[in-house]
Amino acid sequence: MSKPIVALMYDFDKTLCAKDMQNYRFIPSLGLEVHEFWDYTNDVQQREKMDSVLAYMYAAIKISQEKNIPLKRSRLEDNGRDIDFFPGVTDWFRRINDFGESVGVEVEHYVISSGMKEIIDGTVISGEFKNIFACEYLYDADGNAVWPKTAVNYTNKTQFVYRINKGVLDVSNDVDLNRSMPDDSKRIPFTNMIYIGDGLSDVPCMKMMKSYGGKAIAVYQQLDEKVKELLRKDRVDFIYPADYSEGSGLDRTVKDIIRNMSIYDRLVEENAGQLRKIGE
Repeated sequence: MSKPIVALMYDFDKTLCAKDMQNYRFIPSLGLEVHEFWDYTNDVQQREKMDSVLAYMYAAIKISQEKNIPLKRSRLEDNGRDIDFFPGVTDWFRRINDFGESVGVEVEHYVISSGMKEIIDGTVISGEFKNIFACEYLYDADGNAVWPKTAVNYTNKTQFVYRINKGVLDVSNDVDLNRSMPDDSKRIPFTNMIYIGDGLSDVPCMKMMKSYGGKAIAVYQQLDEKVKELLRKDRVDFIYPADYSEGSGLDRTVKDIIRNMSIYDRLVEENAGQLRKIGE
């Protein structure tokens, strides 16, 4: 019998690393201050009544062209090497996987981010994820970014939770994603999902977890009113400092959640086994 699967899903910027991934190296490589790039993006968004994610993807292409700096996949991936992570992140995945193994479940990790997939692919932790759902470019024959291939904004993040739930990880496969499927045939039930994010942009996914029996955790660098409101308004189950170190509050709670999920799965299987025996 295969082991039950638990899915941990993460936002990326300000959840695993301290700031927007573009701010580390990509924006400085354009010869801009961070605020100059985002001011440009916000101006385009407001002037053209444009989706905020598409606006920043357009700004990256437009400014790169104006400065005659080719926007290639390899360049973006190289930008990922300078990203530094919150305490404990780099060995978090191994520790959580080992813990899952010890309680009889398989743990899978996923990113659902409005950041750039190419930059995430270049980080030291990219190999830890079963799949990375993030914004990505289409490239021409010369390897230059010309068009958004995938855009992940704050509200459509929930589609990727459904993809994980059904095991339909190919973003071009909408047929199987939208096909009706009995709950007991879905690859990872919502009750075996944990979503970790940093704030308001993650609320749709967090509310989804709360509604369908999964768990939602907000992490923070500074405990402010916005973070407190997530807990007060029952949008998340827990809030913790963004410290993934062994023994931290986040570490202990995620392990406790996984332990509870493993027990629940065993009870469900025991019930199913007894029903099969009665049927005989």
